[in-house]
Amino acid sequence: MTSQARAAIILAAGQGTRMKSLLPKVLHPVGGRAMLDHAIDAAEGLGCERIVVVVGTHSPQVRAHVEARLGAEAVAVQDPPLGTGHAVLAAKAALSGFDGQVIITYGDVPLLKAGDIEGAFGGEGVTVVGFEARDPTGYGRLLIDADGGLEAIVEHKEASPDQLKVTVCNSGVMAAPAALLFDLLAEVKNDNAKGEYYLTDVVELARGRGAPTRAVYADEDAVMGVNAQAELAQAEALFQKVQREMALAAGVMMPAPDTVHFAWDTQVEGGATVEPYVVFAPGVTVAAGARIRAFSHLEGAAVGPGAEVGPYARLRPGANLGAKVKIGNFVEVKNVRMDDGAKANHLAYLGDAAVGAGANIGAGTIFCNYDGVFKHRTTVGQGAFVGSNSSLVAPVTIGAGAMVGSGSVVTQDVPDGALALARARQAVKPGWATRFMAMMKAKKAQKS
Repeated sequence: MTSQARAAIILAAGQGTRMKSLLPKVLHPVGGRAMLDHAIDAAEGLGCERIVVVVGTHSPQVRAHVEARLGAEAVAVQDPPLGTGHAVLAAKAALSGFDGQVIITYGDVPLLKAGDIEGAFGGEGVTVVGFEARDPTGYGRLLIDADGGLEAIVEHKEASPDQLKVTVCNSGVMAAPAALLFDLLAEVKNDNAKGEYYLTDVVELARGRGAPTRAVYADEDAVMGVNAQAELAQAEALFQKVQREMALAAGVMMPAPDTVHFAWDTQVEGGATVEPYVVFAPGVTVAAGARIRAFSHLEGAAVGPGAEVGPYARLRPGANLGAKVKIGNFVEVKNVRMDDGAKANHLAYLGDAAVGAGANIGAGTIFCNYDGVFKHRTTVGQGAFVGSNSSLVAPVTIGAGAMVGSGSVVTQDVPDGALALARARQAVKPGWATRFMAMMKAKKAQKS
């Protein structure tokens, strides 16, 4: 529990024109999750009881996204956009009556975690989160006084030669008591070339009234902002690096970790194996002892202990594999529960179904689940055997221990232990093929 109430203001009103995308900047994903959601996650991780996201009128998608997750009361609108200080002031009404600490973060900083900025809370004045820059070019510098306090934030273009030697830079993240923050922002002027109200001005204003100012520090990668597609790719790479390291440390065997792509919520237990070029989209859990073979794609799926998936398999949302289930090459599974030991080893589509323990689904089998309007379920009983190249037209049930002959199109339920054959009877005509080929070859010879 925190000793003082906390709130967060997340700035997400930028137009993001450098992304050159139809999707609003803060909704671009990192690890399969919108950057804005990563920022909200961090605020929730800090224990913020109030979260306000400042949006622009140009991005109704962003507003809708915030309302869907946090409710309409979490939205503040900056109109027109007049700088970062003006954006924070736009959240004042939404925080009416709040008496506690406020932290300001950004919707385009997807790698920032609660632990990176926890230290920003607790001060009586203004706290700025800084970082040691590998290359400080373009960043505002944090000037620290002899007592260790934050003296000022100087923008790169306004810094003196000596100040440009400073490598401690401003991340933009700031915390202060709510009353102090909004009092200071009311004093910020826009007498600059852009005519904007800058959030960084509150440091000088705070010092002017004797309020303490300080800096705390985060890792540079954690506070990385995304403004263009190249930076989005860089953020994704950093995210993946951390996920891979965590998986390896947990005991996941990955012969080529750099080729494995994780989502923000992927859970792979130690003792599982993930082969090269596997993609985990959101919503995947993999139990210990399971093996995900190369070039497989998993989303919204649960893989049980000892199960094997792939190579070249696709698990779609709702795929739920029990212990020692086998899903082989070029098999697609969607919204199917497969009980322990069931298998579909080759070239099959399984959709909207329940497959019993130990059942075998033959190569080329299709669960025909869609009639053009509605989806229907297929049930395959324990120990059933479905022969290759069969089509099971849902809704249909294959009983426990039943068999379906290869090439069948099954449209009626098959009782337990029964054999279903649903194909044309084979006719054999002795010598026909020999006579046919001789005739055709003679015709070809005449033409030539």
